[in-house]
Amino acid sequence: MTADDVDDAAARLLGVIPASPLERSPRLSDCSGTQVWLKREDLLPVRSYKIRGAYNLISQLDASARASGVVCASAGNHAQGVAYACARLGVRARVYLPRTTPRQKRDRVAYLGGDVVEVRVVGDAYDDAAEAARDDTRHTGATLVPAFDHPRTVAGQGTVVRELVGQLGRAPDVLVVPVGGGGLLAGSLVWLRERHPEVRVVGVEPAGAACLTAALAAGRPVDLETVDPFVDGAAVRRAGEVTYPIARDGVEAGAATVTTVAEGSVCVEMLELYQSDGIIAEPAGALASAALMDSVAAGLDVPGATVVCLLSGGNNDVSRYAEIVERALVHEGRKHYFLVDFPQEPGALRRFLDDVLGPDDDITLFEYVKRNNREFGPALVGIELGRPEDLDALLERMRAAPPNIERVPPDSPQFRFLL
Repeated sequence: MTADDVDDAAARLLGVIPASPLERSPRLSDCSGTQVWLKREDLLPVRSYKIRGAYNLISQLDASARASGVVCASAGNHAQGVAYACARLGVRARVYLPRTTPRQKRDRVAYLGGDVVEVRVVGDAYDDAAEAARDDTRHTGATLVPAFDHPRTVAGQGTVVRELVGQLGRAPDVLVVPVGGGGLLAGSLVWLRERHPEVRVVGVEPAGAACLTAALAAGRPVDLETVDPFVDGAAVRRAGEVTYPIARDGVEAGAATVTTVAEGSVCVEMLELYQSDGIIAEPAGALASAALMDSVAAGLDVPGATVVCLLSGGNNDVSRYAEIVERALVHEGRKHYFLVDFPQEPGALRRFLDDVLGPDDDITLFEYVKRNNREFGPALVGIELGRPEDLDALLERMRAAPPNIERVPPDSPQFRFLL
């Protein structure tokens, strides 16, 4: 692939989608000591950049391939891009989504595709849906439209950086992009290495689905043993065969860096985007700006540098915000859980409140687990601290209190039942 492929893709997209806005972020600029701009791909018709690659591939199919229809697998955003493209081009499609895809994304796929798109929900992860899509193409002859692992998809995704350079009027010093399978990162590198090789590109993966980091360590794409599905738009088990060599070459040439961000940090940034900036971002959409909190890892320790973060998507189900707040509080060290063995006698809870809780602490969960005997009953207690640094004092008061109290640490197997 060359930069010309990206330029050709941009020409095909003219009149199909508007240019997404490029906005300066005062909050992120102040926090990082750099000049930060957000490329608002969440404001495109499908609320993500995925329309670019999907349309670029489908629009180049010949009449015979269009008549046979297309198939895709997606965590949600690519499916919306395919649905939008197929509705515009009059091509029938079958879209495979994992069960972890939020209801909001499923509904949007059906709405955008109308009568030409059939939605099928299979498996627990993107890779399960991908295998079902491959089986479909083998039996029906429909064309597979990969979410990231195809040269035409990659070229389409690369139009994002081409567009933002035109809007900025110059190339940024640093470009920060989210990474799932690597299509957006690869497309950006393909165009920049010929047009603006001086730009440093930072790819950001969720820590629970760092397939590109694993591929770089192994020297080839490998399957992750486990994938945290929370950042659903980037929860990919294996980096692409097409995208990996481009990313690898960029890293080896010093043009790119790949880093990871904890899911809790993503939640903190999603809430900041919502409360401070009025932006509804999905988890994958907040990956790039979340990485700014670690300036060394992102290569942003140059005061005054111009940084563009790709806010890749805004398809977030409002019902997820309770979990997002919870994960953010745990990540910040403000939310903790304990098993408290309460004596079954009057005043036991009152003494716990008086002797253990600080003035700014709050009980947010209280559930009796079971009664072991008539004298004691363990309860699961969630406590939200006023400040993270109040934890040591709380633990000290717990050690001095009469009940037996056991902390449930965030890295314990039991903790997954709380989030």
